[in-house]
Amino acid sequence: MFLMKNSVFVQKIYSFLLDTYRWYLQTPERSLNQAYDAALKIKEIENKHFNGNKIDVDLAMYSNSVMDYFESDLNKLLKTAKMRLTEFRSSRWFLNEEDQEAAQKTGIEYLSPALVLEKLNFIDQVISKYTTSPDQITSKDLVVKPQSLPVNSVISDDNSLVVNTPILPPKIPTQDSYIKPKSKLKADTTGILPRSILSTITRLQVELDPNAEKEVIQNFRQTQRRTIISIRFILLLIIVPLLTHQIAKAFLVGPFVERFRNNEEMQIFLNSEMEEEALVNLQRYEEKLKFENFIKNAPALLPERIEIEMKNKAVEIAEEFRKESSNAIKNVFADIFSVCAFIWLLVVSKSSIAVLKDFFDHIVYGLSDSAKAFIIILFTDIFVGFHSPHGWEVLLEGVSRHWGLPANRDFIFLFIATFPVILDTIFKYWIFRYLNRISPSAVATYRNMNE
Repeated sequence: MFLMKNSVFVQKIYSFLLDTYRWYLQTPERSLNQAYDAALKIKEIENKHFNGNKIDVDLAMYSNSVMDYFESDLNKLLKTAKMRLTEFRSSRWFLNEEDQEAAQKTGIEYLSPALVLEKLNFIDQVISKYTTSPDQITSKDLVVKPQSLPVNSVISDDNSLVVNTPILPPKIPTQDSYIKPKSKLKADTTGILPRSILSTITRLQVELDPNAEKEVIQNFRQTQRRTIISIRFILLLIIVPLLTHQIAKAFLVGPFVERFRNNEEMQIFLNSEMEEEALVNLQRYEEKLKFENFIKNAPALLPERIEIEMKNKAVEIAEEFRKESSNAIKNVFADIFSVCAFIWLLVVSKSSIAVLKDFFDHIVYGLSDSAKAFIIILFTDIFVGFHSPHGWEVLLEGVSRHWGLPANRDFIFLFIATFPVILDTIFKYWIFRYLNRISPSAVATYRNMNE
């Protein structure tokens, strides 16, 4: 009986190992098929909704919500296709001739080389239209204004797609090229005609261009989409951590902390400051009882009556500080969940971060020199100004109370003595190193306002 059970167990292990080995041998073909299916879905969306063209906001008359839906599906399908192609290449690199012979012995039939090449060619043709830059389609279309790529696609008789190589447009200068121009000689910057006349001629050429209206509309649409995505992402950065903190505190951390601290023997106060505050409150209550008794000209309170009132007040104060201690412990773990949610949101929203950066660049560089100087002075006075130590002290004490930690005065004073100085140095270096090169007039205005 024991031998029979042993043999059955060995057979199950052998069957499991065989199935695992077969799954390993089928990995290249399975990965290729999954990448091919993702490319087919992308091509289906292009043919059905974009007349066979690239999925782009400039090539279709859809609302922002519909385009967000298409771009979300596109990003998922592109990610699947790229991951499966990577898995296909890695698995083929690990497989050798012995593994292929073993696969044939186990009954696994691989695709023919011609069919594999055809599928790979089709996948590359589909995803190459969306891999012209390292960013995703949303950030690429919003941060830089691209031109549509001329792609000639032909469907052959055997339903195989043949796409000619797209001709890339000339590189469009971005804002960084204006921020960091190449150094030129003084003779090179001086022309025959004044710059104002040349700029006027250029403006007239743009206004007389028959495609100027179309370009203005496209620029407005891109600016509108950039603004909507940026504001929505900023709201997500604020709302998601706050909601995560409240939900984690109420449903995840709260029940465990309450169950753990429900015992009467648990320590009421987390630190000595809470205990001193409770004693001060109890002492004030006793003095309040005596004061009210004096001003009412009532008979003197008996010691027993005072003791009963003090005992009731002590129980009330203890319960209040027990809740405050539990709340501080909940805040520690809830803040960890909030930070994790914030980091996760930053990791999965790289395209939105690129759009947000471009949004802030347009806002900052669109301000006047006086507005830039005003904002710089406002921030420097708040964080590193004469009255900033009081603000830092209140902030650090609030954070300590939020987490139930004692406010270490030595640490607070050391922080105030060093951190604002470091921030002030960074501000001055940024003004000297970058702002002085980007906008010298803003620096001059800042110095005049500071004086």
